[in-house]
Parts: sequence; structure tokens; C-alpha cells
Amino acid sequence: MSTQLSASWPHLDSPAPAAVAGEKDACGVGFLAQLQGQESHWLMQQALRGLGCMEHRGGCGGDGDSGDGAGVLSGIPWTYLEAVWPQAADSAGQARGLGMVFLPREPERAAQARAFCDESATKLGLRPLGWRVVPANHEVLGPLARSNAPQIEQWLLGADVDGDELEALLFRLRRRCGDRARVSFGAKASDLYFCSLSSRTVVYKGMVRSEVLAPFYGDLSDERFAVSFAVYHRRFSTNTLPRWPLAQPMRLLGHNGEINTLLGNLNWAKAAESNLDAVWGADAADLKPVVNPAFSDSANLDATLELLVRSGRPITESLLTLVPEAFRNQPELEDKPEVQAFYEYAACTQEPWDGPALLVFADGRSVGATLDRNGLRPARYCLTNDGFVVMGSETGVVELDESRIIEKGRLGPGQMLAVDLENGRLLRNWDVKREVASRYPYAQWLNDHRRNLEPQPWTTSKQLGDLELLQQQTAFGFTAEDFELVIEDMASAGKEPTYCMGDDIPLAVLSDKPHLLYDYFKQRFAQVTNPPIDPLREKLVMSLEMHLGRRGSSLKPEASAAGMLHLPSPILNEAELAAATSQGLPATTLSTLVAVAAGPAGLQQAVT
Repeated sequence: MSTQLSASWPHLDSPAPAAVAGEKDACGVGFLAQLQGQESHWLMQQALRGLGCMEHRGGCGGDGDSGDGAGVLSGIPWTYLEAVWPQAADSAGQARGLGMVFLPREPERAAQARAFCDESATKLGLRPLGWRVVPANHEVLGPLARSNAPQIEQWLLGADVDGDELEALLFRLRRRCGDRARVSFGAKASDLYFCSLSSRTVVYKGMVRSEVLAPFYGDLSDERFAVSFAVYHRRFSTNTLPRWPLAQPMRLLGHNGEINTLLGNLNWAKAAESNLDAVWGADAADLKPVVNPAFSDSANLDATLELLVRSGRPITESLLTLVPEAFRNQPELEDKPEVQAFYEYAACTQEPWDGPALLVFADGRSVGATLDRNGLRPARYCLTNDGFVVMGSETGVVELDESRIIEKGRLGPGQMLAVDLENGRLLRNWDVKREVASRYPYAQWLNDHRRNLEPQPWTTSKQLGDLELLQQQTAFGFTAEDFELVIEDMASAGKEPTYCMGDDIPLAVLSDKPHLLYDYFKQRFAQVTNPPIDPLREKLVMSLEMHLGRRGSSLKPEASAAGMLHLPSPILNEAELAAATSQGLPATTLSTLVAVAAGPAGLQQAVT
């Protein structure tokens, strides 16, 4: 398995396991932000306190002391760094970036990594200004975490550009350094890992318990470490062994939940790599592949989000594109056609990353949180009279006097709360979505370019004789059990039959009876909830709609990307199938017939 992954997906800059869907999270996450942008050490202290209160949501290793992971993502405390790092003081006032880097433990390999990182930066026009060993107390680590702890250093870079242009340059640099590590270190390439490389944010994380993070990283306890926002995360890993780079927050996200559509998302992301050239041109080669089946679901979502953000889309807009709310049969959207149009356009370019999830995000310009369309994870917030916004998986984790609190609330399904750090604005759910929807004329694009397949009546004029009907039923796999236990019950009661028994149906591949092709496929996971979602919510959050045609790029919204064929359902009758092929899209017919005389060899050739 690992050999196949290495051949197909060469960009492995994380030591995440090879199990594609085996990485799930059930974690504690939250953020704090100061609306006026006032930096303080108190805010970091409260983020660490909130992290400590999430300890029960995290996991520990077999030694009982090595945590599954904990970390904080915050603004870069330049004032503190300038006080303790001469190179940072010398570069004050310049455009610059900061990397938080896990290096190999061996001094020789660590020196080699620093050298090729500096070389890669120089080739991109950046100026390596120095490396700083991050103060770390390994004595507080558990035995397992201590045995595989990396060398942790910060990397300072000067630049002649700033803002989003610098962020895009640092994004490319990180990927190039990962390429060099694969060439230099081979199977141990993952010993070089960038927790963050940005001009706006820094990530302190590790394979630790919540209460150990601050004692381990001396920086976090220094009163000069002052920031205006912080995201915290305590990890619970259910199916993999904990590793240092798998701790969260990632570079933009802290994630509590799981992405059930991961395999489909990875396949679509691979197919969409050809669209990178439209935005990145020749530089697109640095960014492929965007995702990797060896990464966790959280890491792949973070990588996809980062690509959209570094391509120029705001982080709020990018998340609404990747994790949309249920926008059909949504009463609150009836008077917001521009938001509805945004979601309909986004569906033409990007499949949703779906599953129960609370996503807390920060890119240095905005910080906030959003819930999945089902709202199956807790997300509570409060606002204070002195401009603090506090969000978390639980309430009461931050030390606040009740008299300071002016509002309490919780996010509902598909809702978002964001803080505009640059302009000091609190953006509530519809504020965010109206702002995002107003950036382009999505409704006009859909009206001008999208094709819609209208429902056609089903024809029932054909009557079959008893013998022909039996032949057809046999050909399509119907059995006496289907008629007696399923069809008859459905026809008489007008609803699906319900049975209280386990699934003891034998696997088709082991059966001595003929089976239809789809009998040979089984679900990888339970695509239902327990307890089951009620019919009212099912109508609100679930849809069979789909789009056919060549997808446009989700990196750069443009009118032509709306030129898809919209289907209300994948189930088509003959008239609808004929109509679909006459919509101006290229179409071909594939035969599903196999020559019986050709035997097994003919079948193998037909399905390969």
C-alpha cells in the first residue's frame, strides 16, 4: 500500500498514515479574538485555559502521558520575537515571514534541512535571515512523545513583497522544501514538517496533553507573548497512532469531526489539478498534488482550503464553497436570492466536503467558526462589552466575569461566525454570506450559462406478458423473497419495510447464485446517523441534485464555470435521458453487453 501511495502521490510532507479514511477526529476546539485588534498576553492565557478545559475531549497514548495532540494557532508575536531574537529585531518594519519547523533529530540531517530550505528560499527571491531554537522543556513530555520529539526551530525570512503576494510565495516555498526533503531524506522525508510558514500566523503544537503545551513551549508562558487572536485544539485520534505533525491546529484550521466524503473529495481534487494553471501558471508545478491519501481528513481539507485562500479567495468564501450549508428548502434563504445563487454556482465548481464538523479557522485576516449542514457538533460563543469574541466546543472554558458578557449563543446547522481582524468587524451568519455573495453576479451567470433538465413524465404504455415479465424479473435479479417480503409490503403499506434484524445477506462474491453488478459493492461506512435523522431534517439537509459537464475552476470564479447541466435527480427516465443528451454537451453511449461465448476472459476485458 505504501509503495503504491509513494508512486502515485510523491508529495508526502507529513508522516500521516497511509489509511485514507482511517483518520477521524472527535476533539475540543475554540478561538478567542479581540475586535479592536488589541494584543495581550491575557488572550493567550485564556486560549491555553480553554485548551486545558478540553482535556477530556482528547486522547492519550499507552503510557498515559503522551497526548494525541494539542496546539494553538495565533498571530505572530513580533514584539516578543524582536526582544528575544536579534535577527527579528534587525528586520523590524520589513516585510517578513516566520516558519515553525519540525526538523530531524540528528544534528547532521537538521543542518542539511536548514541548508536546502535556505537555498530554496533564495531561489524564490526571499532572504533567509536566520534560525532560532524554540525553547522546549522535554522533561514534561510523556515517554512516547519524548522518544520521537523533533528538533523544533523557527525560520525567519525577509521579502520584497508583502500581504497576499508574500503568503502565496511562502506557500510555494513550503512545497519546494518538501520536494527537497524527499530527494535528500527518502523514506524519512517526513522528518521535515512545517507547522506553519506565514507572514501572519504561527502554530505551536505537539504530541502533548493540553496542560503540557505551555510548560513545553516556554514562549507561550512569557508575558511578552501578546496576540489579538488565538485558535486552540485538543485532538482525539480514534484510528491512528498519534504523531507530532498530526496535532492540530493545522495551518488554517482546527477541526472537530470527520469528513465522510473523503475518498470522493480526494479523487475530485486530483482531477481538478489541471485547473491550477489558470491561476498559478508555471508555478502550479510547485503545488501538485494538492491533496494526498496519506494525509488525514483534516489535513486534506486544510490543504484544499489553503489552496483556495492562496489563490486569492477570502477564507470565509472558501469555506462556504467547500462546506456549504443545506440551501434547498431553507426558509431563511427565501428572501436572500443572492446567497442562494452563490451556493448554486459553487455546486457547479466544487463538490462539498461533507460530514459532521465544527471548523475553526484563522488566516491572520479573519478568524471564525462554521458548522456542517447538519449541525452535528457543538459550537457555543459569547461576546463581551470590551470587544472579546469567545467560541468553543463548550461554554465556561474561558475566565470571564458574567457582568462582561453581553451576548451568548450557539451556531446552528451551516452557520458561520467570523471576525474581520483588519477592520475590527464582527460578522454574523448572514453578514458573512451576503458579503461573499455580493462579490460576483452569480445569479446572472447561472441564468446565462447553466442548463437545466426539466422533469419528463414516465411512460407506462408497455404491457408485458407473464413469460416476458418473468424473464425480465430474472434478468434484473428479482427473487421470490423480494416479492414476498419487500415489494408486497411496500405496495400494501405505501412505505419502506422495517425489520429488526441484522444484515446476514451473504457477500455476492461468495454466493453460488447469479447477482447484479451493484451487489458486489458495499458501503465503506454507515451513511446513516444513530439516532436516525428525522424526515423533517432529512428534507432540509439532503439533496439528490447533481451537475454534469466539464467543471470550471473553484480557484477563480468566472461566468463560464456556470455552464453545467443541472439534474434534480440522478434517476432518469427514457425521455429525460434523451433530453440530457441534447443539451449541447459532448455525450457518448457505452455498451454494457458482454459476449457470453467469450467466457471469463471476455467479462474481464469488458470491465477493465
